[in-house]
Amino acid sequence: MHIHHLNRLNRKQFVEGLPKLKFEKDRLYEACQRGKQTKVSFKPKNCISIERPLELLHMDLFGPFRTINLGCNYYALVIVDDFSTFTWTLFLAAKNETFYAFKKLAKVLENEKGSKIVSLRSDNGVEFQNEKFEHFCEKHWIKHNFSTPRTPQKMEWLRESTNH
Repeated sequence: MHIHHLNRLNRKQFVEGLPKLKFEKDRLYEACQRGKQTKVSFKPKNCISIERPLELLHMDLFGPFRTINLGCNYYALVIVDDFSTFTWTLFLAAKNETFYAFKKLAKVLENEKGSKIVSLRSDNGVEFQNEKFEHFCEKHWIKHNFSTPRTPQKMEWLRESTNH
């Protein structure tokens, strides 16, 4: 927010409890500095434990988007192969389509690569932590790991790898 907007809010007393201060341009305020701070990322592993494609897939669902796209989709499922960092993005109209979209892509990938998915890693969202996913993983001998709740830096690798 621009400093002159803060001064105007203060002068006209639009915000209750705002201290009577005159905000100065080009001054670093403690609250602003704290707001821009980020948590330190996890240290990278020194050894590569993944030996082939589809050994570990990272998944994340994001949305709903503020505006829908031409296909009337509000969500996007992003899947990243840990070995190759190859990324698939599937656009979905609703969260409850997540399992069916993954199941369809899993079949295509396993046929294409000639190997099976060994392990999945996702957050604790209900779109991943449900009976359908659990049954599918048990049936296909896929280990499904969930990231620790409230640690978004663990999914940071996923987001960073999709920006390549």
